[in-house]
Amino acid sequence: MNDRDNFLSPNMQYSPSDADKLLACADGVCALLYLHILRRGSFSLSAASRELKRSESEIALAADTLRKLDILHEDYCLEEHELPGYNAKEIAVKAEKDSNFEGIVFEAQRQLGKLLSTNDMQILLGIYDHLGLPAEVIVLLISHCVEVYEKKHGEGRVPTMRFIEKEAWHWARTEVLTFDTAEEHIRLEKEKEEDISKIKEALQIKGRSITATEEKYINSWLDLGFASESIAIAYDRTIIGTGRLAWKYMDKILSTWHEKNLHTSQEINDGDHRTPKTVKSGDGGDEQKMRLMYERMKDGR
Repeated sequence: MNDRDNFLSPNMQYSPSDADKLLACADGVCALLYLHILRRGSFSLSAASRELKRSESEIALAADTLRKLDILHEDYCLEEHELPGYNAKEIAVKAEKDSNFEGIVFEAQRQLGKLLSTNDMQILLGIYDHLGLPAEVIVLLISHCVEVYEKKHGEGRVPTMRFIEKEAWHWARTEVLTFDTAEEHIRLEKEKEEDISKIKEALQIKGRSITATEEKYINSWLDLGFASESIAIAYDRTIIGTGRLAWKYMDKILSTWHEKNLHTSQEINDGDHRTPKTVKSGDGGDEQKMRLMYERMKDGR
């Protein structure tokens, strides 16, 4: 088996919070893959497909979902395999005889503002020929990557072809294979970006970008069905309970609400009246337990 097809996950262990995420996700293939990895201690696309009797694309999609839920560590989640190593002659023949690929090359050079190197051309041909993304989807992919990269790194900065390749693998895994599904995917990504911006404001994060770990927390809360207003309430209770933005403490509050099926601000206000100020000594309340847990964490106990 190719080493790139094998992803060990020695630190992955069963936890109730992971089980809660899987139940909320309600995805049978994700649950099967989770059990498969726990049992085997490793993840192989081909082996999981064979043993779970699911297609490799289904397994890849499930693995991507587990990564987004922060159950499967990103380092061990399925990423891309190698694209074929096309030589210069193969690239030239394809560009000459396939007008669609010729158009992709023209658009890529226009949007990136440079002539593509041989390595860039190999990646571009791999996305078109190996991953099977249609020409119009690849053009939209490149445009999307340019926009995302510029927002993250500053005006005038353009992505590398490796950056575009990584996103292309993600689109292929999640079956973003038509112009309509690509447009919908980009729309949803922009909606999530707007949600994250609102949550940053609610959490009073200013003057910096959120870290990868912070983004995973926020994405998991969004996936559980919480909007910025509900997350703002959890933030307020976190500040009262700890005096600071403590992500694990806040995650516990939101997980507790999720278990009680309280997601909107109205549901939370109606269904959970307890705050750190109203919890009495000896009360077995969730927030009292969380405060004690937080204090132990700070003391290293």
